[in-house]
Amino acid sequence: MIPETNISLILRIADHGDHDAWNEFETVYRPVVYFAARQKGLQDADSDEIVQRVMVSIAKAIRKRPHEHQRSRFRTWLFRVTQNAIVDEFRRVRVDRGSGKTSMIEHLRQVPSTQNEPTEMEVEFQKSVFRWAAERIQGEFHPKTWQAFWMTVVEGLSCEDAAERLEKDIGSIYAARSRVIRRLKNKIEEFDDSCQIE
Repeated sequence: MIPETNISLILRIADHGDHDAWNEFETVYRPVVYFAARQKGLQDADSDEIVQRVMVSIAKAIRKRPHEHQRSRFRTWLFRVTQNAIVDEFRRVRVDRGSGKTSMIEHLRQVPSTQNEPTEMEVEFQKSVFRWAAERIQGEFHPKTWQAFWMTVVEGLSCEDAAERLEKDIGSIYAARSRVIRRLKNKIEEFDDSCQIE
């Protein structure tokens, strides 16, 4: 299940004064864009620069003309903007730094076409939305309930081992995990337009 960007969030970031919307947007998308740049071999500083360029591009484009979700998915558009910024960075590096090596040209040729959404970005997007949702709901649960969920779902510990570590019966571990997962899904759906399975 890959959530879509909440349409109301996209509308809110069009408002220059809605700092909460931009904070929420950046919390989810900044790591995705940074990850994509690093995956293509860019250094930390260059990847941060890509993030800045993409965020500025998105802000300008959204303010000029709000995204029409009927025409295309916002995430597809964002990934395309990100890929274009990465390609531009490789071109700039080649011109500015003039290494004279054909390896940079070869690297540029290996940058995937923007017609296909990169799998790595989809995965990073899912992780980012998970982190966003988890951060917001953690305080709703007793610490041991949260630990039962985290140990068994995120860390991959068996329910038996989690029960032993937390000094709980196994039934309570299953119940705790189930409650957190249900709430987490609800929170992710807040970020989701249609919650399509792709």
